[in-house]
Amino acid sequence: MIRHALASIYWRFSRYTLIRESPAVDRPRLLIGAPHTSNWDFVIMLAITWDARIPVRWLGKHTLFTGWRGPIMRGLGGIAVDRRDPSRVVEEVLERLRSGETFALVVTPEGTRGAGDYWKSGFYRIAQQAGLPLTLGFVDRPTMTTGLGPTLELTGDVAADMDRIRAFYADKAGMVPEFRTEPRLRNEDAAPEEL
Repeated sequence: MIRHALASIYWRFSRYTLIRESPAVDRPRLLIGAPHTSNWDFVIMLAITWDARIPVRWLGKHTLFTGWRGPIMRGLGGIAVDRRDPSRVVEEVLERLRSGETFALVVTPEGTRGAGDYWKSGFYRIAQQAGLPLTLGFVDRPTMTTGLGPTLELTGDVAADMDRIRAFYADKAGMVPEFRTEPRLRNEDAAPEEL
């Protein structure tokens, strides 16, 4: 209730227009946050999910969870990722799902706020292994819009799935357009288990 009220206040004064194409979360899903070009993306993601009353979990580098920040980050839905052993993350997410927890797992597949050559494929592996649909979240500064786009069921055909994702993000620039990374996986022609 408090989170929804805070989000309502945020959207009342925000310069961005909130667009929500996907329905409320009635089952677990993976929510892509892209283009990820600014630290403000985190604030916008919280405002989007809190406004929609979507219980959210998100992945963050383990150093964000040290010291006084740890309880705050976990309270906001964070799951620490040790980049030296990222394979543990999939199992932790699956354990939460098996326990009956319903949430949207937010992943920023660009992996960095700067421009890169490829998206990281972890989001695809997690969605495939957990049987989660993908909801496409976005920020677009040129149009001053942000929100949730369509929800897609992955087919297992990585190239075809990425074509649908690319089509959606083709006109989305992020908050800092020059830092945008084209939605492309390094091994896009590989089978999902090879990603």
